[in-house]
Amino acid sequence: MSTANNNQAARSYQVQFKQLLQAVFRTQAYFRDFFGGEIEALDGVQHNETAFYVKTSDIPVVVGDGYDKDPDVAFGTGTGNSTRFGPRTEIIYTDTPVPYTWEWNFHEGIDRNTVNNDFQSAVADRLDLQAQARIRKFNQQHSLFISSSAGHEEELADYSGDAVLELFNNLVNYYTNIEAIGTKVAKVTPQLYNAIVDHPLTTSAKGSSANIDQNNILVFKEFAIEKIPESLLQEGDVAYTYITNVGKAFTGINTARTIESEDFDGVALQGAGKAGEFILDDNKKAVAKVTFGGGGGVEG
Repeated sequence: MSTANNNQAARSYQVQFKQLLQAVFRTQAYFRDFFGGEIEALDGVQHNETAFYVKTSDIPVVVGDGYDKDPDVAFGTGTGNSTRFGPRTEIIYTDTPVPYTWEWNFHEGIDRNTVNNDFQSAVADRLDLQAQARIRKFNQQHSLFISSSAGHEEELADYSGDAVLELFNNLVNYYTNIEAIGTKVAKVTPQLYNAIVDHPLTTSAKGSSANIDQNNILVFKEFAIEKIPESLLQEGDVAYTYITNVGKAFTGINTARTIESEDFDGVALQGAGKAGEFILDDNKKAVAKVTFGGGGGVEG
């Protein structure tokens, strides 16, 4: 049985491409903090619809009313059929399948006669550039995922100081009332970012972290502020706010290889894979999106 692919040498780069994807994700993925700063990358994936399973439990935490000191609870007439700790709740975790939801691929050719570079260097360069291209695709998909996962929505009426302040006060109230614990971030459009930097509250007299000369601000009303391109928010959205580490991003690499071509003196550089995102339903309330005008604040 031949394993030489009809004498056309093939070389796998799945492990290298996995490492490149993970490295580029850490530096170029705009929403990496939403997913814990990492992307889970699996190599050698073949025709799997399910990426992995997570153990979840939809049983709420029961807060008791205190230790029961009644003489007939656990003692006396209650011996053997009662407890002073209150009702016992059984904890059961459910295996929840997490599916891949979208796919990616690339197909390039490197001809020894025309590449005008060291052949292996060209392969390495193209794999690096393809990893960066995949991350740009991930950014778009992650934006769509966050927007569609938002459990709360606010409207920004305009970019005036009063409107911006009202927006962030509403967001502070919302996250406080849901008892959200963790780092709050706000990914905002350039126009909203400038409105925050220029806000009357961002003065040194108020101890603000804003630097007008560098057009820079670190925190506003408890939210770590980050400016992102408008193209990375869905139409009508001007900001996403969330508690960090509430979701999971993943990709499965079916193949990343070079294979000798019959059509030219060189190799075809090919790659294909699947990807997806996951967030627990309970965590969606920690995600909010801000629309511009005409929407009205709606809590999901």
